[in-house]
Amino acid sequence: MSRSLPLIFSLARASLGLHLRFSPSRSQYNPSFTFTSLSCFMAPAFEAQGGAPPPQAEPVQEQAAVSQNNAHFSNYESRITIVGSGNWGSVASKLIASNTLRLSSFHDEVRMWVYEEILPSGEKLTDVINSTNENVKYLPGIKLGKNVVADPDLENAVKDANMLVFVTPHQFMEGICRKLVGKINGDVQAISLIKGMEVKMEGPCMISSLISEQLGINCCVLMGANIANEIAVEKFSEATVGYRENREIAEKWVQLFSTPYFLVTAVQDVEGVELCGTLKNVVALAAGFVDGLEMGNNTKAAIMRIGLREMKAFSKLLFSSVKDTTFFESCGVADLITTCLGGRNRKVAEAFAKNGGKRSFDELEAEMLQGQKLQGVSTAREVYEVLGHRGWLELFPLFATVHEICIGRLPPSAIVEHSERKPRFELLDGSTQYC
Repeated sequence: MSRSLPLIFSLARASLGLHLRFSPSRSQYNPSFTFTSLSCFMAPAFEAQGGAPPPQAEPVQEQAAVSQNNAHFSNYESRITIVGSGNWGSVASKLIASNTLRLSSFHDEVRMWVYEEILPSGEKLTDVINSTNENVKYLPGIKLGKNVVADPDLENAVKDANMLVFVTPHQFMEGICRKLVGKINGDVQAISLIKGMEVKMEGPCMISSLISEQLGINCCVLMGANIANEIAVEKFSEATVGYRENREIAEKWVQLFSTPYFLVTAVQDVEGVELCGTLKNVVALAAGFVDGLEMGNNTKAAIMRIGLREMKAFSKLLFSSVKDTTFFESCGVADLITTCLGGRNRKVAEAFAKNGGKRSFDELEAEMLQGQKLQGVSTAREVYEVLGHRGWLELFPLFATVHEICIGRLPPSAIVEHSERKPRFELLDGSTQYC
């Protein structure tokens, strides 16, 4: 007898001792999870650090702070605002809107901040979204949910929210955070769906850290093998929530995003989850160069393997807390595979290679993506800056080569000629942990 993927995963959950709680007020399905055992074939949604049993008690001060935060969420319905309305932001609004209607712990309405644009028809994008329930520019043909309200005023969109979902191109986040300073309450929780990092004089800054530092709020992350258009039509997919300390907040995010076709689990590794989502776009460019030069599947597989090795090494060099197991979650190897097979970074890099590097990424992006933004090219530059500042360029031949191809310093064919060099991890103390 054939079984659907969601059913298979539900059976796997049952074998793990994972139980669904039922919400009598709105729906029989409430993905609020309890985990009692582990499995070798499916990572737990809330994993104990180092494989040890979950702690029975927290330090008194931390427990008090957590209890105060949790009381805030349990006393009344949480209000959601999505900051961003592109392709992935619109899909996120669809997922979230379906759950806020079902779950009594969330207010029905979902606000979505939209960067206002004038469409070819002369209409404002926000007006069209609100009248048609569809983002006709970035997700045409998909209804978002009648409870989604588009708002072009950033401050107004967030003013009543206590759960913020950030999903914009990463290069815009610093400016967005500056506008929000002093405009939100300190008890707000945030989650970032953004792939990328900011490179500052003092070193790289992850987007979740940027949000936390500038706005003074806790920020989780959600990453995974998530090609937005496939999720929009409800094809089965997975994602990973990364959290720091508070499992209950992580569970709240899992509830908000989970649907029968979108399976969300959580791991206590914000930096690992976020770096996987960030770095895979650089590897996807390399995969696109291989496709554009028609080098074949064996070469592409080799590039993906080298890329995964560099993703792991780079992540663990920046943050020693990053867990090896994170790379086997949806945010890790699964996201790498899907992005190298079907993502926009791969697609545009393929066109770049087919044109011999003679057409710029900016030109190709404008022509091929209808207003969407590439993340891989800017991330490759940022990673290269980090490698250069820290003297690590020899350790990461694939990452270094991708950037040098993007800026025209090397031809696309160099992706194989240079990436095949074995990185010299022996230059670092304790080198074996990075291989």
